[in-house]
Amino acid sequence: MKASPFGVEQDNLFMQKALHQARRAAQLGEVPIGAVIVDVHGVVLARGYNNVEHKKLQTAHAEVTAVERACKRQGDWRLDGCWIYVTLEPCIMCMGLIMLSRCAGIVYGAPSPLFGCGLDSINLPLYRRGSLCVVSGVAADESAELLKQFFKERRMSVIPKRSENGTKI
Repeated sequence: MKASPFGVEQDNLFMQKALHQARRAAQLGEVPIGAVIVDVHGVVLARGYNNVEHKKLQTAHAEVTAVERACKRQGDWRLDGCWIYVTLEPCIMCMGLIMLSRCAGIVYGAPSPLFGCGLDSINLPLYRRGSLCVVSGVAADESAELLKQFFKERRMSVIPKRSENGTKI
């Protein structure tokens, strides 16, 4: 398994922190995605979770929140040497933000075939090609299960119940 400069054990620890954020999102009725940003020394700078439904704003993704908080804490828009841990493969918008923020790398859990930017199947854009390290699959099963459970519960609360003869209750 590929790892960040912090090593596999630390990657798992940071991903658990991101999963904690994802669980917070789920408790609030948000899609359970969490993110954590760590500096070059392995110190957690910022955390974030999805807040799209509450804010009624598409940009309220976990990664965006974490990047904004990390930049504020650093006092700079550049996150040189920082790594972001996110429970789900980022969308194109978030991946662009991560790259523009000059993060050294990204560690993500589950792939996102529907909205992910295709980190496992395409080359990164020419901007900073080769300088952004990508580690995938850290706590992938746990990340995917959290999402599956969330959407299963959401479908169950939306699907009308039917009687034995098929009429809506």
